[in-house]
Amino acid sequence: MHSEIKALFFDVGNTLLFPNRERIHAPLVERGIEPDAELLRALERRIKNQFDDLMIKDGNHDHSFWLMFYSQLIEEIGLHDDVLRDHLVAGIRDSGNWDQILPGTLAQLQKIGSRYRMGVISNADGRIEDVLRRCGIADCFQTITDSGLIGYEKPHPEIFRQAMESLKAKPQESLYVGDVYSVDYLGATGAGMRAVLMDVSGAYAGKGVPRVESLGELQTILPGSEDGGG
Repeated sequence: MHSEIKALFFDVGNTLLFPNRERIHAPLVERGIEPDAELLRALERRIKNQFDDLMIKDGNHDHSFWLMFYSQLIEEIGLHDDVLRDHLVAGIRDSGNWDQILPGTLAQLQKIGSRYRMGVISNADGRIEDVLRRCGIADCFQTITDSGLIGYEKPHPEIFRQAMESLKAKPQESLYVGDVYSVDYLGATGAGMRAVLMDVSGAYAGKGVPRVESLGELQTILPGSEDGGG
Protein backbone atom coordinates (compact mmCIF):
# COMPACT_ATOMS: atom_id res chain seq x y z
CA MET A 1 0.00 0.00 0.00
CA HIS A 2 1.23 3.54 -0.79
CA SER A 3 4.49 2.13 -2.20
CA GLU A 4 5.36 5.35 -4.07
CA ILE A 5 4.72 7.73 -1.17
CA LYS A 6 7.60 10.12 -0.53
CA ALA A 7 5.95 12.88 1.53
CA LEU A 8 3.52 12.75 4.45
CA PHE A 9 1.36 15.65 5.51
CA PHE A 10 -0.53 15.79 8.81
CA ASP A 11 -3.52 17.63 10.17
CA VAL A 12 -3.02 18.84 13.75
CA GLY A 13 -6.31 18.84 15.67
CA ASN A 14 -7.46 15.35 16.70
CA THR A 15 -4.57 13.93 14.68
CA LEU A 16 -1.36 15.06 16.42
CA LEU A 17 -2.70 17.28 19.19
CA PHE A 18 -5.93 17.18 21.15
CA PRO A 19 -8.01 19.81 22.94
CA ASN A 20 -7.28 20.85 26.49
CA ARG A 21 -10.74 19.98 27.76
CA GLU A 22 -9.91 21.03 31.32
CA ARG A 23 -9.23 24.56 30.13
CA ILE A 24 -11.96 24.73 27.49
CA HIS A 25 -14.64 23.24 29.75
CA ALA A 26 -13.81 25.36 32.81
CA PRO A 27 -17.10 27.32 32.41
CA LEU A 28 -19.00 24.02 32.65
CA VAL A 29 -17.04 22.84 35.68
CA GLU A 30 -17.83 26.15 37.39
CA ARG A 31 -21.48 25.13 37.07
CA GLY A 32 -20.77 21.70 38.54
CA ILE A 33 -20.88 19.94 35.15
CA GLU A 34 -17.98 17.81 33.91
CA PRO A 35 -18.83 15.93 30.67
CA ASP A 36 -17.83 12.27 30.70
CA ALA A 37 -15.03 11.33 28.28
CA GLU A 38 -17.13 8.62 26.64
CA LEU A 39 -20.02 11.05 26.17
CA LEU A 40 -17.63 13.39 24.35
CA ARG A 41 -16.29 10.58 22.15
CA ALA A 42 -19.79 9.38 21.28
CA LEU A 43 -20.86 12.93 20.49
CA GLU A 44 -17.79 13.45 18.30
CA ARG A 45 -18.61 10.30 16.33
CA ARG A 46 -22.18 11.41 15.77
CA ILE A 47 -21.44 15.04 14.90
CA LYS A 48 -18.65 14.13 12.48
CA ASN A 49 -21.04 12.07 10.40
CA GLN A 50 -23.75 14.75 10.50
CA PHE A 51 -21.19 17.41 9.61
CA ASP A 52 -19.83 15.35 6.71
CA ASP A 53 -23.34 15.06 5.26
CA LEU A 54 -23.73 18.85 5.34
CA MET A 55 -20.27 19.49 3.86
CA ILE A 56 -20.84 17.03 1.03
CA LYS A 57 -24.16 18.68 0.16
CA ASP A 58 -22.88 22.25 -0.16
CA GLY A 59 -19.37 22.56 1.31
CA ASN A 60 -20.07 25.70 3.34
CA HIS A 61 -20.13 24.35 6.87
CA ASP A 62 -16.48 24.00 7.93
CA HIS A 63 -16.74 26.55 10.73
CA SER A 64 -19.99 25.03 12.00
CA PHE A 65 -18.54 21.75 13.34
CA TRP A 66 -17.86 22.99 16.85
CA LEU A 67 -21.08 24.99 16.91
CA MET A 68 -22.93 21.76 16.11
CA PHE A 69 -20.89 19.87 18.70
CA TYR A 70 -21.44 22.24 21.59
CA SER A 71 -25.06 22.97 20.71
CA GLN A 72 -25.73 19.26 21.04
CA LEU A 73 -23.65 18.91 24.20
CA ILE A 74 -25.45 21.81 25.88
CA GLU A 75 -28.78 20.23 24.97
CA GLU A 76 -27.79 16.79 26.24
CA ILE A 77 -26.68 18.09 29.63
CA GLY A 78 -29.91 20.04 29.98
CA LEU A 79 -28.69 23.61 29.62
CA HIS A 80 -30.15 26.35 27.43
CA ASP A 81 -27.47 29.02 27.38
CA ASP A 82 -26.26 30.39 24.05
CA VAL A 83 -23.66 32.61 25.73
CA LEU A 84 -22.09 29.58 27.42
CA ARG A 85 -22.23 27.61 24.17
CA ASP A 86 -20.52 30.41 22.26
CA HIS A 87 -17.84 30.64 24.96
CA LEU A 88 -17.09 26.93 24.57
CA VAL A 89 -16.96 27.24 20.78
CA ALA A 90 -14.56 30.18 21.00
CA GLY A 91 -12.36 28.25 23.40
CA ILE A 92 -11.99 25.20 21.20
CA ARG A 93 -11.38 27.31 18.07
CA ASP A 94 -8.38 28.90 19.79
CA SER A 95 -5.33 26.97 18.56
CA GLY A 96 -3.58 27.64 21.86
CA ASN A 97 -6.04 25.31 23.56
CA TRP A 98 -4.99 22.34 21.39
CA ASP A 99 -1.96 21.38 23.46
CA GLN A 100 -2.64 17.84 24.62
CA ILE A 101 -0.26 15.31 23.09
CA LEU A 102 -0.34 11.53 23.41
CA PRO A 103 2.68 9.77 24.93
CA GLY A 104 5.12 8.60 22.28
CA THR A 105 4.01 11.09 19.62
CA LEU A 106 7.46 12.67 19.25
CA ALA A 107 9.22 9.31 18.93
CA GLN A 108 6.66 8.07 16.40
CA LEU A 109 7.00 11.21 14.27
CA GLN A 110 10.79 11.01 14.39
CA LYS A 111 10.63 7.40 13.23
CA ILE A 112 8.29 8.25 10.35
CA GLY A 113 10.33 11.33 9.52
CA SER A 114 13.47 9.25 9.11
CA ARG A 115 11.90 7.77 5.97
CA TYR A 116 9.67 10.55 4.58
CA ARG A 117 9.57 14.27 4.10
CA MET A 118 6.88 15.61 6.40
CA GLY A 119 4.68 18.69 6.57
CA VAL A 120 1.59 20.01 8.34
CA ILE A 121 -1.61 21.27 6.74
CA SER A 122 -3.98 22.81 9.29
CA ASN A 123 -7.10 24.94 9.35
CA ALA A 124 -5.96 27.22 12.14
CA ASP A 125 -5.65 30.82 13.24
CA GLY A 126 -2.09 31.60 12.16
CA ARG A 127 -0.52 30.30 15.38
CA ILE A 128 -0.34 26.56 14.86
CA GLU A 129 3.46 26.51 14.48
CA ASP A 130 3.76 28.10 17.92
CA VAL A 131 1.52 25.42 19.42
CA LEU A 132 3.47 22.62 17.74
CA ARG A 133 6.70 24.13 19.04
CA ARG A 134 5.31 24.43 22.56
CA CYS A 135 4.35 20.75 22.40
CA GLY A 136 7.85 19.82 21.22
CA ILE A 137 7.08 18.45 17.76
CA ALA A 138 7.45 21.42 15.38
CA ASP A 139 10.94 20.35 14.36
CA CYS A 140 9.57 17.06 13.00
CA PHE A 141 8.19 18.95 9.99
CA GLN A 142 9.97 20.61 7.12
CA THR A 143 6.99 22.88 6.41
CA ILE A 144 3.86 24.02 8.26
CA THR A 145 0.94 25.29 6.17
CA ASP A 146 -1.54 27.23 8.32
CA SER A 147 -4.80 28.39 6.71
CA GLY A 148 -4.76 31.48 8.91
CA LEU A 149 -1.59 32.62 7.15
CA ILE A 150 -2.20 31.61 3.54
CA GLY A 151 -5.89 32.48 3.18
CA TYR A 152 -7.20 29.09 2.04
CA GLU A 153 -8.84 26.46 4.21
CA LYS A 154 -9.31 22.75 3.73
CA PRO A 155 -11.02 21.27 1.78
CA HIS A 156 -10.00 23.92 -0.80
CA PRO A 157 -7.40 22.33 -3.11
CA GLU A 158 -5.15 25.41 -2.98
CA ILE A 159 -4.06 24.80 0.61
CA PHE A 160 -3.00 21.27 -0.31
CA ARG A 161 -1.29 22.51 -3.48
CA GLN A 162 0.72 25.11 -1.59
CA ALA A 163 1.74 22.55 1.04
CA MET A 164 2.93 20.09 -1.60
CA GLU A 165 4.83 22.84 -3.39
CA SER A 166 6.56 23.72 -0.12
CA LEU A 167 8.00 20.18 0.00
CA LYS A 168 8.47 19.89 -3.77
CA ALA A 169 6.14 16.87 -3.61
CA LYS A 170 3.90 15.63 -6.40
CA PRO A 171 0.28 14.75 -5.55
CA GLN A 172 0.68 11.08 -6.43
CA GLU A 173 3.62 10.74 -4.03
CA SER A 174 1.91 12.56 -1.14
CA LEU A 175 -0.17 11.09 1.68
CA TYR A 176 -2.36 13.21 3.95
CA VAL A 177 -3.46 12.18 7.44
CA GLY A 178 -6.42 14.01 8.96
CA ASP A 179 -9.48 13.30 11.06
CA VAL A 180 -12.57 14.57 9.18
CA TYR A 181 -13.79 12.75 6.07
CA SER A 182 -15.39 15.70 4.26
CA VAL A 183 -12.60 18.17 5.02
CA ASP A 184 -9.42 16.09 5.18
CA TYR A 185 -10.03 12.93 3.18
CA LEU A 186 -12.10 14.45 0.38
CA GLY A 187 -10.02 17.62 0.36
CA ALA A 188 -6.74 15.74 -0.02
CA THR A 189 -7.97 13.23 -2.56
CA GLY A 190 -9.61 16.06 -4.49
CA ALA A 191 -6.14 17.62 -4.76
CA GLY A 192 -4.75 14.35 -6.13
CA MET A 193 -3.17 13.09 -2.91
CA ARG A 194 -3.63 9.81 -1.10
CA ALA A 195 -5.36 10.10 2.27
CA VAL A 196 -5.88 8.19 5.50
CA LEU A 197 -8.16 9.19 8.36
CA MET A 198 -6.78 9.39 11.90
CA ASP A 199 -9.96 8.07 13.47
CA VAL A 200 -9.22 8.02 17.20
CA SER A 201 -12.91 8.30 18.14
CA GLY A 202 -14.02 5.54 15.75
CA ALA A 203 -16.37 7.83 13.83
CA TYR A 204 -15.55 6.09 10.55
CA ALA A 205 -15.25 2.48 11.65
CA GLY A 206 -17.06 0.33 9.12
CA LYS A 207 -17.39 3.20 6.62
CA GLY A 208 -15.05 1.63 4.07
CA VAL A 209 -12.46 4.41 4.08
CA PRO A 210 -8.75 4.05 4.91
CA ARG A 211 -8.36 4.73 8.63
CA VAL A 212 -6.02 4.24 11.54
CA GLU A 213 -6.40 5.01 15.22
CA SER A 214 -2.81 5.90 16.12
CA LEU A 215 0.54 6.92 14.67
CA GLY A 216 1.78 3.44 15.50
CA GLU A 217 -0.97 1.91 13.38
CA LEU A 218 -0.21 4.39 10.61
CA GLN A 219 3.33 3.05 10.43
CA THR A 220 2.08 -0.47 9.78
CA ILE A 221 0.49 0.59 6.47
CA LEU A 222 3.45 2.61 5.23
CA PRO A 223 5.90 0.99 2.81
CA GLY A 224 8.94 -0.52 4.40
CA SER A 225 7.27 -1.14 7.76
CA GLU A 226 7.89 -4.41 9.53
CA ASP A 227 4.18 -5.10 9.88
CA GLY A 228 2.84 -4.28 6.44
CA GLY A 229 2.81 -1.82 3.59
CA GLY A 230 5.01 -2.06 0.55
